Amino acid sequence: MLRHGSLFSGIGGFDLAAEWAGWENVFHCEWNPFGQRVLKHYWPNAESFNDITKSDFSKYVHTVDIISGGFPCQPFSSAGERRGTNDTRYLWPAMLNVIETVKPRYVVGENVYGLVNWNNGLVFDTVCADLEAQGYEVQAFLLPAASVNAPHKRNRIWFVAYSMRARHSRASSTRTKNDARGANNYEFRKRTWPYSKDNWDSWPNQPYVLHGTNGLPAGLDVKTFPKIRRETIKAAGNAIVPQVALQIFNAINEYEKFT
Repeated sequence: MLRHGSLFSGIGGFDLAAEWAGWENVFHCEWNPFGQRVLKHYWPNAESFNDITKSDFSKYVHTVDIISGGFPCQPFSSAGERRGTNDTRYLWPAMLNVIETVKPRYVVGENVYGLVNWNNGLVFDTVCADLEAQGYEVQAFLLPAASVNAPHKRNRIWFVAYSMRARHSRASSTRTKNDARGANNYEFRKRTWPYSKDNWDSWPNQPYVLHGTNGLPAGLDVKTFPKIRRETIKAAGNAIVPQVALQIFNAINEYEKFT
């Protein structure tokens, strides 16, 4: 069983996908009280961290296989002011610091599509370069929610990184199996990333909040609990689509079988 830790965990989108993938959720990190309550309810055995900039993750060095995180997207989102690296919510350096400390074999990061073109792609290149400087091989993907048949595009950039150190340490024992897979690598990738065949261009970028259509209970919009309602809708809007993360996690599981 692979061991997973999530950062900027929200209400547990990455944690849920990890559970579906058969992994152990070791820790999560979320500053929002509502998100903390959700995380502690569903994953009580995972350690909870609050402020990523003040938390010490050194106890997990070399003991966690995957770190995931949707580092705050507001600095780059077209729905906001797009202050970029000048925004106090720009916390990629904090996530990088945790990666440097824990040294996981895999890193999966997520952000809005606006990250790609902000400041001529400077931040996108910075994320890739920072991970490469830590010894990771990095591949970025544009994976919308529609790729798992959700009724909206929700374009997101996903960074998938694998430690070259781990690759080199396992190379001698896995070369034969990897060579056998090489001829069918295209079919492997095609099977692992099941995009929807529908035309996404005409779909809305974000889902409408219409009762149970997007997984929200029908009674959520009543006025009896306005605070809970606001927090729930805000949390759902900020959350990743766990079914998309699951495709990446399944690909990692597939790779692990071959190595």
